[in-house]
Amino acid sequence: MQRFIDPEVEGYAERYTPKGPELLDELEKETIATMELPQMLSGHLSGRFLKMLCLINQPKTILEIGTYVGYSALCMAETLPEDGRLITCDINETYTKLAKKYFAKSPHGHKIELKMGPAVDTINALDCEIDLAFIDADKESYKQNYELVLTKLKRGGIIAIDNCLWSGRVVRPSSEEDLAIHELNELIQRDERVENVIVTVRDGINVVCKK
Repeated sequence: MQRFIDPEVEGYAERYTPKGPELLDELEKETIATMELPQMLSGHLSGRFLKMLCLINQPKTILEIGTYVGYSALCMAETLPEDGRLITCDINETYTKLAKKYFAKSPHGHKIELKMGPAVDTINALDCEIDLAFIDADKESYKQNYELVLTKLKRGGIIAIDNCLWSGRVVRPSSEEDLAIHELNELIQRDERVENVIVTVRDGINVVCKK
C-alpha cells in the first residue's frame, strides 16, 4: 500500500486520536519485525475508526473477512459485551498463528472465533444475523463477499470495506484488483438496499449501512 495522504496531515490525525491498548503496539512491532507485507496491518487510525463504528453500532455479532495478524479484530472486540461474538476468517496459517498468540494475550480474546478456510464457507455457515462486518481480504472477491455478507446483515447493520481507494489507483484502474475495487464502489453507490460513505482514512474505508 502506497501512502497517498499527506504524511504530515496523517501524523497530526494520529497524534490527536487516542491510543489503543499497549498490546496493539506490541502486535504492530512484532508484525513489522517478523511478517511479510506488514503494511497490511490495519494500524492506529483504521483500528480506532473501526472501534468507533462499533461504539456507534453497538454490535453483539461481528464478522471479519481477512484476519491477517488480528489487529483489527482486537480493536473491534474491545467494544463487544462479554457475551458478544466476533467471527474472523482467513486462509493463511502463518499470519493467523501470530493472531492467535495475541488473541490469547488479550482480555477480549475469548470473544473471538477464528475460522480457517475460504470466506464463502464461513459466511454460508453462519447461524445468525450479524450486526457489523469488516471486509479486508481477497480484493478480486470483494463483490461476491459483499453480496453474501449483505444477506446475513441485519437491517441497520454496517459493512466496512477496507482499501476502497487502493492507494488512489481506483481513479484510473488498470489491474484486475484495481477494477474489482472500483466496480464494487460503483455497485454500492447504485445499490438501493444501502446507504454509504467513503472515508479517506488511510487507504479508504467504504462504510455501508443496510436500509
